[in-house]
Amino acid sequence: MPIDYKKELENTARNTIFVHDPDLLIKMIVRMVVSKARLTHASFFLFNKEKQGYQLMAAQGALLKKIPLGLVCIDKDDVLIRFFKEHKSNFIFGREALLIGEAKLALANTKLKAQARRQLAQVVYQMELLEAQVCIPSYFRDELLGLLLLGGKNSGRKFIDEELDFFVALNSNVAMAIRNAQLFKELQYELDRKHQLFIRTTVALAAAIEAKDHYTHGHTSRVANLSIEIAARMATKSRKDLDAKFLENLHISSLLHDIGKIGIPEYILNKRGPLTVGERNRIKEHPMIGVNILKSIKELEGAVAGVKYHHERFDGKGYPEGLKAEAIPLVASIITVADSFDAMSTDRPYHSALSKTEAINEIRNLKGKQFCPQVADVFLELCQEGKI
Repeated sequence: MPIDYKKELENTARNTIFVHDPDLLIKMIVRMVVSKARLTHASFFLFNKEKQGYQLMAAQGALLKKIPLGLVCIDKDDVLIRFFKEHKSNFIFGREALLIGEAKLALANTKLKAQARRQLAQVVYQMELLEAQVCIPSYFRDELLGLLLLGGKNSGRKFIDEELDFFVALNSNVAMAIRNAQLFKELQYELDRKHQLFIRTTVALAAAIEAKDHYTHGHTSRVANLSIEIAARMATKSRKDLDAKFLENLHISSLLHDIGKIGIPEYILNKRGPLTVGERNRIKEHPMIGVNILKSIKELEGAVAGVKYHHERFDGKGYPEGLKAEAIPLVASIITVADSFDAMSTDRPYHSALSKTEAINEIRNLKGKQFCPQVADVFLELCQEGKI
């Protein structure tokens, strides 16, 4: 059955839109060309900025057994590359595709200038080494992104104009798709890099809190770890939408839940013995101080709720707003349990540490009063399993 090249071109263009990985995209195109056109082999060389050359990224068919992927790289100053950078194929043959048969016939043309003949002879030699019958450049604007090399047909027949026009049009679409995929990958890399910087900055802020409050060394990291442990178990036990974004906000909130203590005098934070009413009220300001610190940072807006409400109580007797039961954001309810357990089980200026068993019993006794029952139950379950 003859190939409907127009339909194949439309299908390929539609499918490549959704592929954002340049390597995968190239492999798809090479595989499709070999399969649909019934070729002995095909390969694609893509420009590699670091190597300053065109690296073999995909091969399909008989050639794959002979040429190792990733190890073959054609220098950017190679005669084959220069030939297409100068658009010589279009000038000589009237299309953006070079057939080795046409190139050999052109070498016999006495009208061809000596310099052009020498260059073309070298190009033919390169194509023979690569066992290529057709070589088609991939241009993005005037930039040569890559080369698509095609072997012969399995049938042994010659390529017809309709086939060559299809390959040229396909490669033009591929060039655009590759460039888009490269830009997407570069953007993703930049976003990942910025995200890592963001997380490291968050950790540094958490460290600044602990540097001020000497008695809470390691507290933030323990609260963060325990909060994530509780959330992970809750996600498996219920249908709550605890997705990756929720977990990230929980992680950041738990690391920064006490950031407002930066605005509390050290003599209060590190005071030995009971606090006065005034000092206790100053301590209670730290959630809102934390909110004021974070609210101007757009990237942290998802973490503000945990910082603001981690001292609310399930019975409505907490602060800063006296929220009750389900009105308290889940992220804050989780941090409340983790924060309270760690505070009870470590030495503080105003109390000695409870034993682990005593701290667990406090969580159990205050379930439904200070702590959200659902969160407390998951915490107690983890304790029973020895995971806390």
